Amino acid sequence: MRVLVIGRTGQISTELLARLPKAGHAAVGLEPPEFDMTDAAQLAAAFAAHQPEAVINAAAYTAVDRAEDDRATAFAVNATGPRLLGEAAARAGIPVVHYSTDYVFDGVKDSPYTEEDAPAPVGVYGASKLAGELLLHLAQPRSVTLRTAWVCSAHGNNFVKTMLRFGRERPEMRVVADQHGAPTFADDLADAAIAILPKLVAAKAGDPCFGVFHLTGQPFTTWHGFAQAIFEGAAKRGQPAPKLTAIATADYPTKATRPANSRLDCSRAAARLGIAAADWRQGLDRCLDALLPAKESN
Repeated sequence: MRVLVIGRTGQISTELLARLPKAGHAAVGLEPPEFDMTDAAQLAAAFAAHQPEAVINAAAYTAVDRAEDDRATAFAVNATGPRLLGEAAARAGIPVVHYSTDYVFDGVKDSPYTEEDAPAPVGVYGASKLAGELLLHLAQPRSVTLRTAWVCSAHGNNFVKTMLRFGRERPEMRVVADQHGAPTFADDLADAAIAILPKLVAAKAGDPCFGVFHLTGQPFTTWHGFAQAIFEGAAKRGQPAPKLTAIATADYPTKATRPANSRLDCSRAAARLGIAAADWRQGLDRCLDALLPAKESN
């Protein structure tokens, strides 16, 4: 089918545009500066030009701390954009796959969040993403929102690449150990969207395949635990592994509050969509293989 991807150079969009053709689909990616999702006229022109049969929104304002001082831009990209996209998709009669975040929750629950838990964002980023979910589904009920967390890949800026860079520069590092969640690799998120496209295109509004779903990696860990796994993998590939010290969130203050609990229960996605939480350790191996190619032997 013809798939329009909103985003082109981000972590998930990069994987989507590489993988959609391999799955037999024609894919086009659009992003600034030549395309603005918050402009209804540009969206209409894109739909007219490309005649998509499905659309995947992999674009977002993700600067969590900067959003606290840039509320207007965060809400324009994360809320107005999905609303306009949903309206355009509804007019075209096509489904939408949209990615959202664990930041829609406040992180105070002592067990994994389910889709039945009431969202309670504590920052501008989370509030803007929650608004985008709600506005999208109001505009186009034939939509799927995949809430995820701790996204990493061999592309863009993310925790894996930051740790590897710091590991080459510093003999010791301090990493937060009281924030819990699960790393999620962008290629797994792209594969999940691609897997459900045929079902969504065939389904009518009201089908249980539409709605909000949680999808992260597994098993759960902490940022400190994730860093340990990164450096263990890097060491196996001949890279330096600094000494890690576990610290509390309070020891690493940031402008925006981070959820202490980012654990998401992914059982609904498995039951209704047939997509299960992937093992992030396998994703990490793929990522490190891409970022740290093996040296040729003499």
